[in-house]
Amino acid sequence: MGIRRARRVRPLLLDGERMSLEQVEAIADGHACALASRARHRVLASRRAVLRAIRRGGSVYGVNTGFGHLAQVRIEDRHLDELQRNLVRSHCAGVGEPLTERVVRAVLALRVNCLARGHSGVKLETVEIMLRMLAAGITPVVPEQGSVGASGDLAPLAHVALTLMGEGETFRRGVREKAATALARARIRPLRLEAKEGIALINGTQVMCAIGVLAVLRAERLAVLADVTGAMSLEALRGSHRAFDRRVHRARPHPGQLVSAANLRTVLAESAIERSHAECDRVQDAYSLRCIPQVHGAARDALAYARRVLAIEINASSDNPMVMPDGDLISGGNFHGQGVAMALDHLGVAASVLATISERRIERLLNPDLSGLPAFLARDPGLNSGFMMAQVTAAALVSENKVLAHPASVDSIPTSAAKEDHVPMGAHAARKAARIVDHLATVLAIEALCAAQALDFLLPLRAGAGVEAARRALRRTIRPMHVDRVLSDDILRARRIVDDETLRRAAEKKVGPLR
Repeated sequence: MGIRRARRVRPLLLDGERMSLEQVEAIADGHACALASRARHRVLASRRAVLRAIRRGGSVYGVNTGFGHLAQVRIEDRHLDELQRNLVRSHCAGVGEPLTERVVRAVLALRVNCLARGHSGVKLETVEIMLRMLAAGITPVVPEQGSVGASGDLAPLAHVALTLMGEGETFRRGVREKAATALARARIRPLRLEAKEGIALINGTQVMCAIGVLAVLRAERLAVLADVTGAMSLEALRGSHRAFDRRVHRARPHPGQLVSAANLRTVLAESAIERSHAECDRVQDAYSLRCIPQVHGAARDALAYARRVLAIEINASSDNPMVMPDGDLISGGNFHGQGVAMALDHLGVAASVLATISERRIERLLNPDLSGLPAFLARDPGLNSGFMMAQVTAAALVSENKVLAHPASVDSIPTSAAKEDHVPMGAHAARKAARIVDHLATVLAIEALCAAQALDFLLPLRAGAGVEAARRALRRTIRPMHVDRVLSDDILRARRIVDDETLRRAAEKKVGPLR
């Protein structure tokens, strides 16, 4: 998804306390933002506290000492600004492909929100330059690899800080250029880092959080769509609706399960297909149909946990040392990303589970021994292979997800001469989770594609109102398959209407909001 041009709307005010996940996404997509006045006062006060600490002459970690294993090395006052610039340059050690502009906009917004809390001791100018870069659509080029989540996302955040100094590279609407050139064009004066500012800019969990926030929001939307595509498959396979009886789910009232079951009841209402097999001799459906609420619901509850953790983290202080309101500077460990890493591992597992059960429904749709439909949903099986390879693609993605879903947060490797001897791998968890969520979108697109073809075979019998609305929405973009054609084209089209929420909105337009 690309970044939309910022609209002339009231900017979102960042105060370090009340930022929502949805606001992070809005800024990532181009919405304007500004610093709240109360946050401005906190930033100014924390800067004054740093200057007082320097005048007092004691050793303050990261202000007049070296970093990590070098914390015992005292730095002369005349080198304090140079120390911060050296820190940023030396920590720009990231490798790999750049993070997307959308993700980096989220990183900038989250970093501003963290600094706005007044625990970091930076100049007000430092916060303002980040806001000006967001307004101008300038995003730092940030390599995706290099963080272990130890003092937060040191390497990627250093690449962000480097561009504020007029060094490194930036993107603007996909065009890559030198940061100095981009800042000059936007009439932004490069920042001269002073005491404490380098470490304040690179300590924090904002990269793992930015990737995680965008992935969680996407996964939440896909969880709703999974209920729709699951219902499409259930109807095509002439499954029973009785398993979704509210009495069943009230007897095991997990929040996600209750919501998923309610969604299924809503989209399946008014089904002529269900009435057509009301007297059949089938006693129970397979788990991938009968247990949709239990499986989808468990995934929803895991997503809710990830959301709760991120909602706290994006409004928290993750600096070190921290500047306290009374002027005290305390060295602590709020930069450690363990909580975020574990939450994002839950996100990855949840998205993986949603994709896994979806793939099993795809298999049932295509297998004539299980579906009672033509083999691979081909009009002329044998001469045509139909959707045979669509299931193979879904299986490939699901199998890759199983590898990616291994938790990153259980790993640790000592860094910085064993000073940082336990690290959480939060950025790993975030990037893996985002990739799993992307795979989930494709698997659900394949399920919708196959379920629509299967439902076509049952016409003129109509599915539940929400299911039928989703089928028709898909058919407005993708015609039924009568003879074999290139499947990747259909899958790509189906992905587009998954990503732009066409299928979900079509169902909701017919039956009302889904949760």
